[in-house]
Amino acid sequence: MALKKFAGSYWVLLFLLICLSPTSALLAQKKSQNVVSASWIRKNITVNPVTASWLKVHLKKNRPRLLLTEKRAQQLEKKIKHDKLIGTYYSYLHHYADKICTKPLLKMHLVGPRLPASGEAARRISILALAYRIGGNKKYLDRLNRTLYDVSNFSGWDSVQFLGVATMSYAIAIGVDWAGNSLPDSTIQSARSALRQHLLSSLKSKRGKKSNWWITAHNNWNQVCHSGLSTAALVIADQYPKLAATIIHRAVKDLPLELEEYSPDGAYPEGPSYWGYGTSFNIAANSFFESALGTDFNLSKAPGFIKSATYRMESVAPSGKSFNYSDASSGGLGLSTRGDLAWFAQKTGNGMYLNKKKYLALIHEAVKHKKAPPMFAPLQLIWLSEFKRKKSTKLPVYWKGEGYNPIAIFRAESNEHTGFYLGVKGGSASVNHGNMDVGSFIFELNGVRWSIDPGTHNYHDLETNKHIGEALWDESQDSPRWSLLTKGNRFHSTLTVNGERHNVKGFAPITAFHTDSQPETVTLDLSSTFHYKNQLNKEIRTFRKINGKTLQIEDDFTPSDSTKKVTWQMMTRAAVTTTPHGAILKQDGKKLLLKIIRPDSLNVSVVSLNPPPLSYDKKIKSLKRIDITIPYYMLGHKQQKLIVQLEGD
Repeated sequence: MALKKFAGSYWVLLFLLICLSPTSALLAQKKSQNVVSASWIRKNITVNPVTASWLKVHLKKNRPRLLLTEKRAQQLEKKIKHDKLIGTYYSYLHHYADKICTKPLLKMHLVGPRLPASGEAARRISILALAYRIGGNKKYLDRLNRTLYDVSNFSGWDSVQFLGVATMSYAIAIGVDWAGNSLPDSTIQSARSALRQHLLSSLKSKRGKKSNWWITAHNNWNQVCHSGLSTAALVIADQYPKLAATIIHRAVKDLPLELEEYSPDGAYPEGPSYWGYGTSFNIAANSFFESALGTDFNLSKAPGFIKSATYRMESVAPSGKSFNYSDASSGGLGLSTRGDLAWFAQKTGNGMYLNKKKYLALIHEAVKHKKAPPMFAPLQLIWLSEFKRKKSTKLPVYWKGEGYNPIAIFRAESNEHTGFYLGVKGGSASVNHGNMDVGSFIFELNGVRWSIDPGTHNYHDLETNKHIGEALWDESQDSPRWSLLTKGNRFHSTLTVNGERHNVKGFAPITAFHTDSQPETVTLDLSSTFHYKNQLNKEIRTFRKINGKTLQIEDDFTPSDSTKKVTWQMMTRAAVTTTPHGAILKQDGKKLLLKIIRPDSLNVSVVSLNPPPLSYDKKIKSLKRIDITIPYYMLGHKQQKLIVQLEGD
């Protein structure tokens, strides 16, 4: 069905992007990538006994029931007095509660279809409720009461993305549960009415002009929406047991659709940034289920879920920046991410996930620069307070994550700031938030990121641009989406053939991973990536860590009748000087030598991308692309090898 038919409908295009992913190409690879299905998780891992009658028996009778129970509050107070990290973090939140009391009240304001007030409401309400519970200061209760009453009476919910509805449901539920006994009846009634309204709207196939497609989605929407609504259901379950049971049963049934994305090794297909978004809501739901019902229904035991904490740590380079593939920022382990990791530390007892010294430094930095706490900060404080060290493993030096969007990491043994770091990406452009970045890599050495990923671009800026607009969420082969600097293969450190796009439905698995002898290697089969317009018959890309200063990249490919030129690309911000057989890169007082090992008759060319090709593209200072092109007359139809070496000082 032609997408042009839906050109006027943002939401249909968004549905096509998200709800229909992963594609059949990815599903075909499931077996070889050891991804377990949602049905397998339901059958062998999770349990789902939730009915109205079961809920009446198992629902905790005393309030609060969402994690910060009376017992936990008492334990937390003791920790605040005697544990430096817990005390410092609480002091930060307590002072921020004072700041909230001076801020203007939240208003119903949309940015496109998004409701920024929902996330801010969750932050403010949970921090105010925590501060009131611990200190008992009535000024926090007064501001909490006013905020809860206002947001409960927001109107125009049919215009809001359901992410906003679910997040606001979470916010209201936390406030009612944590401070309900002290709130006026009018506020509680307004809040419960709003929660009931939002839960009922999620049961409709249509909500205004929007469908509730997220219910069975294979992406972060699934986690955010089911978690937010389940939180609300737990709060009103005593008043509306049938409705609450329906919502919670559905969440337990359908969360595995997204949990399978973590399988088998925890490599979150949407990248490290969206790992934080989806996972934070998931672990909140797990915690609330356990505290209110005595079980998390084994959701945390889904294959790869616990392992994903290691994935998130592996995705951070020695520079502190993340491997920012897909729609990810280069932000590393900030306060929010370390807070999420605190849940994994508390769950496993593994000290690797909780570096108290760095956590404390981040809190001091946030205080110094007057940064707002993470949205889930109160939950993270509780997880921190309940950590008991049982072991402390080391972060693997060599790591690979299979799955729908596989990656591999090589890092220095000591992981010092100047250490070797290689991040390699396979997978597909067709995953949620995916780019045509298959075969791409980032490379750090001597504290410099030499090969970079352009990262993400503000969605609202693109959605409201007349040239791209709704097409941002159209992932068809000919979509304007792939012309963007952050999305297309011409702007990633990979191969481009004939100047054409990658095959959007292609999939590149990791076919070899050898780390027990030198040189350590990882190999990707990129062949299907170049099956669009028959660009190549075969393409195998191998990365070799020759030593602690040298990376070698070999492309073994077979041209087709349609192959006209093959271009090797590397995105960089370094100053580049070409040489007869390569180039010299300089950045931050460091130097990297690029050598063309084979064929030795090729030269390097440099394409400036600052300013970028399109006026509405992301602007990155000093951005350029290094090209090595094998022209038609050198190709023939035989197997070819292109070997490039990157060597540091």
